[in-house]
Amino acid sequence: MNFWEIVLIIVNFSLLSWILLVGKETKKWSKLASLVAIGMVIIQLLAEGFRWQMIPAYLTPVILIICYLSADRKKGFRNRSIFIVKSLLLFIYISVAVTLPLLMPIFSFEEPTGPHMVGTKLYHWVDQQRSEPYSKNPTDRRELMVQIWYPAAEKSKGDREPYIRNINELSKGLEKTLSIPAFAFSHLDLVKSHSFMDLQLSDSENHYPILLFSHGFNGFRNQNTFEVEELASQGYIVLGIDHTFDAAATVFPDGRTAYVQPFNLTDFNERDRHIKLWKEDVTFVLDQLEKLNQNDETGFFTGKIDTSRIGMFGHSYGGATAAQILAEDSRVKAAIDMDGTLHGEVLPESGIGKPFLLMSAEINEDSDEDSYKDKVRSERGLAGGGMSMVIPHTDHSSFTDFHLFSPLLRSPGENPKEVHRIINEFSLAFFDQYIKQTDDGSTLKRLKTKYPEVNFKVNR
Repeated sequence: MNFWEIVLIIVNFSLLSWILLVGKETKKWSKLASLVAIGMVIIQLLAEGFRWQMIPAYLTPVILIICYLSADRKKGFRNRSIFIVKSLLLFIYISVAVTLPLLMPIFSFEEPTGPHMVGTKLYHWVDQQRSEPYSKNPTDRRELMVQIWYPAAEKSKGDREPYIRNINELSKGLEKTLSIPAFAFSHLDLVKSHSFMDLQLSDSENHYPILLFSHGFNGFRNQNTFEVEELASQGYIVLGIDHTFDAAATVFPDGRTAYVQPFNLTDFNERDRHIKLWKEDVTFVLDQLEKLNQNDETGFFTGKIDTSRIGMFGHSYGGATAAQILAEDSRVKAAIDMDGTLHGEVLPESGIGKPFLLMSAEINEDSDEDSYKDKVRSERGLAGGGMSMVIPHTDHSSFTDFHLFSPLLRSPGENPKEVHRIINEFSLAFFDQYIKQTDDGSTLKRLKTKYPEVNFKVNR
């Protein structure tokens, strides 16, 4: 919980307990307690904002006002049974008021550890060469929203970027896929990122290496903020792609919203076919990146992008896309797949032939048939030097921000921030070695010793 939320609960429930249980249920004290409680609610709302999980705590002034209005009638009336009932009801009330904000907290991301501040920009790109397969109108073109995080100059100024823009639209999209009411996600609007809009690009390097991020089915471009901000702070330009109509919600600059469309995730063969669309999205973004480097209309990224040093990482279906792009596009030099089954074209028995890291969850949620197919495909992906690791106490969503949303989502024994730290350290070491080429592999070896439980290994 936030600071003023904690203060509000402690102060207001202490006052309520004092009035109801200690015998101060008189006009004078009830009035004073009501005024203090109202003041605490106002302070919290002004300092941190409203969220529905705090509604039980917000109602404490109402109960105190009722105590004030009924104080004279109850004066002198004391009874052991009444005291027990009041205590029990008050305990239940406090439990609800504390539990709700704890189960859906206003969480914070770890501060990025790199030497750079993190800037961010948002782009709307339209592929005039492709029609929109989800649209019945043949004239509709494929549109993508792409967010870029980049190393920023320390002395530049900008507005802090919210963790999630357009929270109402995204909540509706998540409701469709997760069957959780949209209002349950509304408090994410209060979560802050460590990125700032339109900061000046750092001039510490002449040009920067590139990393592309692809989310999973029903995900969204910000779902791995813990990771993209860390990588940007370490000197990478990171692009997050919303795969339109497969992302929970994609909001375009003119206000149109493309919500996630039904897709048969249980059909292994259909998932193999559908990945063509995601590969085409990534290919288009790579093309746009080259154009941005040649002639950014604002001059911001012109000549600052090193197109000879490009890597990719993704979660779930986005991870499978990263593996396919690595195998097929010569521009991408290394890739990380975070718990993604290797859908798409079957990889050669000899392996991809480029640096590839497969991060896997300890808990496998696939069916037995899918697990067998995944095992066969993974063996091919890892052949010839592919790297693999399994992070303990994790499931499929552990590789995203999602487990910060609520402790109810976590796997037994999981500490999300510790998991994120492991992911970030291995991701950075991997890309530093194979994209930046500033590391000789010693960091990965050191991490293998530091985290023996992840069973990091190079497959032959």
